[in-house]
This record gives sequence, structure tokens and C-alpha cells, in this order.
Amino acid sequence: MEKVFLTVKENNKLTENVFEMKLVGNISAIKAPGQFVNLLIDGCYLRRPISVCDVSVDTLTLIYKVVGEGTERLSKYKAGEKIDTLVGLGNGYDLEASGSAPLLIGGGVGVPPMYLLAKKLIEKGVKPTVILGFNTKSEVFYEDKFKALGATVFVATADGSYGKKGFVTDSMKDLDYTYFYTCGPSPMFKAIEATAKGSGEFSFEERMGCGFGACMGCSCKTKYGNKRICKDGPVLKREEIVW
Repeated sequence: MEKVFLTVKENNKLTENVFEMKLVGNISAIKAPGQFVNLLIDGCYLRRPISVCDVSVDTLTLIYKVVGEGTERLSKYKAGEKIDTLVGLGNGYDLEASGSAPLLIGGGVGVPPMYLLAKKLIEKGVKPTVILGFNTKSEVFYEDKFKALGATVFVATADGSYGKKGFVTDSMKDLDYTYFYTCGPSPMFKAIEATAKGSGEFSFEERMGCGFGACMGCSCKTKYGNKRICKDGPVLKREEIVW
């Protein structure tokens, strides 16, 4: 973990309430897809944890949804402003476990970490299949970017307004895969747990106090004892999770 001050390069709206922010600075502490950063937003006491979407040399891409005061304030940041940022947090996904045909599943704002994961797998010569889940067509983002990487992409919308009608699990049932990786809301996770074949990894979204394991505020029970989502996670293997 490192504390750095990153400079806003861009902060653009992707959908009605989802934004893409690009930050520049020293991001060398970010080593793996699935890690996250913790932003100190002006006017907010607690930092806000946000998954890493992409890294490129000195540029960090984050995607966040405006859901409260903190992210609303974040959406107002302009190019040139600086943000106090903790980088290199969390354990990230295990790329070595992927096998030859991994399946990546992102739901809503759980989609962003799947992008860097897909990018790193493809760099290794492994072509992933990606399922992106949203409520409706107006919420869909990054489909074209995943396709540009070379991934096979399926989109599911709950209301059927785009892609396959239903949930990500409706698309999973028809696919063969060697391993799965996922990030998204808890209801989606429970549905995936009931549907998935074989082993995989879940990246959990939790409220956090410190973000680096000191406060124990995001502890969860596993088959091997309590683990801190921020420090021992956010990625946990399927076999260790207590639902």
C-alpha cells in the first residue's frame, strides 16, 4: 500500500449515474487485477474504496456509480484537481488459476475490475468469455471495450431491453469454462454460487473504514476463520466462502 496524490485527467459520464475517471501519477503499487484504491474525497470523513478498472504506465482508470454524498462529490472533480489516494490495496485475482477458458462475470459496477482481468489474461494468451449484467439497456457500458480486447462478450439485462433477457446466471448455464471470476452485488453472488460449475473467485464489495486491515470493520466469516475483505480480500475463493 502507498499513499499518493493523483491528478484528475478526465472525469466523464458513461451512463446516467456512472462515471469514468482517469487519474495520473505514481500507481506502481497496483500489481494485480481485482485490487482497489481508497480515495479521500473533499468534505468526506471516510475514504471511498473503488475497484481498479485499468492501469497503463502512469494512468489509473476508475469507474464509479453515484449513490451518495461521497460519489456525488467525486463526480464534480475537474481535470487538474488532486486526490489523496491509497493505492495497491487488496489481494487481486489469481491469474494462474484461470485454465484455458476462464469465464468473467461482472454485474453493474462490478464490471470494471473484469476489464483489467480480461486484459491481463489476453496478454498471457488466454481468451476469456465475459458476461456483463445490467438492469436495462441505458445502464450498459464497456461492452465494446471488452470486445476490442478480443474477449467473447455476452450482455444480460434484467428487463430484456438489450442482450439476453434475465440475469448473468441465465447466460452461464449454456457455457463451458475452466474457472470463473466475478464481481458484483451479493444477490448475484448467491445466484452464481448456485449455478457455477467448478472453482472460481468472488470479489466482495463491502463498506470499509480504513481499507488496509487496521480497523477490522469489514471482517467476514470464512471456512478458515475471519478474514478482512480489505486486506485478505476482496477476492475470496469459492471453496472458502460461508454463504
